[in-house]
Amino acid sequence: MAASSSPPIMVNSCTGKMGHATAEAVVRAGLQLVPVSFTGASEAVAVGNVGVSGIPVELVHPDERQSAMQNLKAQYPGLVLIDFTLPSVVNDNVAFYARNGIPFVVGTTGGDREQLMQDARAGNSYAVIAPQMGKQVVAFQATLELMAQQFPGAFAGYKLEVTESHQRQKADTSGTAKAVIASIAKLGAPISEDDIVKVRDASTQTERLGVPEEHLGGHAFHTYRLTSGDGDVEFVFQHNVCGRSIYAEGTVDAALFLAKKVAEGSEQRIFDMIDVLKAGAMR
Repeated sequence: MAASSSPPIMVNSCTGKMGHATAEAVVRAGLQLVPVSFTGASEAVAVGNVGVSGIPVELVHPDERQSAMQNLKAQYPGLVLIDFTLPSVVNDNVAFYARNGIPFVVGTTGGDREQLMQDARAGNSYAVIAPQMGKQVVAFQATLELMAQQFPGAFAGYKLEVTESHQRQKADTSGTAKAVIASIAKLGAPISEDDIVKVRDASTQTERLGVPEEHLGGHAFHTYRLTSGDGDVEFVFQHNVCGRSIYAEGTVDAALFLAKKVAEGSEQRIFDMIDVLKAGAMR
């Protein structure tokens, strides 16, 4: 299947915070945003469309998505889909995309990830599937993992302390923090996931961690502090992310990367954000 390196991009679901932010990033990048979004039944009933940077985007009920998909494939050659929906529906969505032979990027977390990958492969689909779309955060994770592989035990005898702060609605421990401590464990400073300090209290976030009040509803402040046994040496790795633009922009880069792979007829069809980074596919 041929595709343009600057494809029309469709975002599902534009009514969600990440979907809406990603659709806005598509427009900011000067790319064509397809003015249609597959969404949940309750959302489609509530409103007929949602505005994205002044563009009215029609919401399509799940019962109508197959007929809509046929029209979209004809109307938008080289179409790439982006999925930022919900864990409860992401598996059904991926199976649908694969059946229809549409390249897709999945930033939605959760769901049955093993089944998701099986469905993508069974459909012989082109896809980028990753739980973390922030390209700089992914690069940071990959760098630590590379360090761990090259210099195992480099921080033996050090104590690791981890604090991660996210919006109140995020009940689970950050997947990024889990991945990072796995790499640091190989460097010789292991801790358990239960040792990660989760901060969800607004006053602590603003007063102690410095989270801007306007970003309490969407941020990722992580600190990884390594201290030598005698307390004389300290290393600190930190990232403070406000808002969702880092993830939205990384997702757009992934869509452009995927379109290029389709156009090249790449034998590899399933990718992650490490593949995107290695290709230098970043604006």
